[in-house]
Amino acid sequence: MKVGLIRCLQTEDMCPATVCFKVMDTKKLAFEEIEEDIEIVGVNTCGGCPGKKAVTRAAEMVKRGADTIVLASCITRGNPIGFACPHIDQMRPAIERKVGDTIRIIDYTH
Repeated sequence: MKVGLIRCLQTEDMCPATVCFKVMDTKKLAFEEIEEDIEIVGVNTCGGCPGKKAVTRAAEMVKRGADTIVLASCITRGNPIGFACPHIDQMRPAIERKVGDTIRIIDYTH
């Protein structure tokens, strides 16, 4: 699996994505069912609210080899501050349309 990780711009100051990387490396939580090796192709932010840059950034990571786009838990679950992205309901479908249905999208990391 070749992963492109998209994280929240608003939380990057307080979270260096350590737990996201750890759960990928140990195949825990969102990655428990993954049997193949996990390679991180790229890490980027959504670009800030309303997250429109996440769409083109996901597409760029796919161009660079990602077969899976992972939306970090800071976006979908609000980790670590308990405030999920208010734009996720528009962001995820827009990413799906842009990258196509052959690219897996995982909704969280931990």
